[in-house]
Amino acid sequence: MSKMKIRKACIDQHSSQQNVYIYENKKEQYIVVAIPYLEWSTYVSYDDFAHIESRLQQSLANVLEEEHVPPLAMKLAQWMREM
Repeated sequence: MSKMKIRKACIDQHSSQQNVYIYENKKEQYIVVAIPYLEWSTYVSYDDFAHIESRLQQSLANVLEEEHVPPLAMKLAQWMREM
């Protein structure tokens, strides 16, 4: 079964709350998270869940200032684990 959740997150001090799309495909065992405001998305397989926060931080570092990366990565990881 596949499902998608839409959450709201404040990305940085310059933005209002933005949509965060989280899609889970249980059959193929992966999650995709996307933030259109940042023109950013990433794919995480269930096998990578042990390192999910560090993977998110590495990916977000390409599109965000360093100070905003850890709190957003932590929030995204929490939401992805709740799926």
